[in-house]
Amino acid sequence: MGTRVELHGFGALGDDAMTDARRAIEAVDDALTIHRPSATTALNECLMAGREAAVDDPLLFDALVEIEAAHAATQGLFDPAADARHGAAGWHAISFDRENARVRASQPVALDFGGFGKGFALDRARTLLRSACVPSALLSAGESSIAVVGEHPLGGGWTFSLPHPLLPGRVLVELELSDEALSISSTVGAGADAPDRAPMIRPTDGAIVTGMRTAIAVDRSGAKAEVMSTALLVADDAQAARLREERARRFLFDFTREGGDARSPVGTVTE
Repeated sequence: MGTRVELHGFGALGDDAMTDARRAIEAVDDALTIHRPSATTALNECLMAGREAAVDDPLLFDALVEIEAAHAATQGLFDPAADARHGAAGWHAISFDRENARVRASQPVALDFGGFGKGFALDRARTLLRSACVPSALLSAGESSIAVVGEHPLGGGWTFSLPHPLLPGRVLVELELSDEALSISSTVGAGADAPDRAPMIRPTDGAIVTGMRTAIAVDRSGAKAEVMSTALLVADDAQAARLREERARRFLFDFTREGGDARSPVGTVTE
């Protein structure tokens, strides 16, 4: 994942609970990373060479199951294979045979799980913490992917103030989480201008997303929150409206409108 991960547990903790949670995150990173040899890089080598591949790693298999569902749920807006470096071939080029755990592609394509991998890893860690009866915990991956177990140790929800990416000292939105996950995707702010960062692509038409935008999604699942924030970030107006049809906390802030400070929230923002 290439990001700093923090785990904070509160209340009665078993001796091994936090260690097991950390190992669960490391296992996901080992399976899904594209920055060193992994099950995913082995799969990508096959797909880029036009060969069918067996998916032997259970974490990679589970991730592909979730990706397939996420691609359908977002009408193609979330697509870990829509990468400009590979011609934006997209998930539509991939055939995933769940029953036999095999993958093939109709054209060269490679997967990059990106932020989804962070949410997926936090979900695995939270499952272990819950099974260990940890009453309260905060998990963060790079501060853009956050998940909590239970309520705040002092009672009530966990309150997060998300800073405005363009206006220092200003709060963009405040959200309260209880046994939920939060994902932030943005084309502006810290990390958005990294030299090795690939451009954001709208998978449905291949357009490069150049606007100054921040998308935020809250969900019970960290992976689903990542999926929705990514989908919102690249959505056009009509697509964003369709994502709003489900009653959920999803927000899209477009800073390129009306002097760079207009907001187009998907959901309800309370200031």
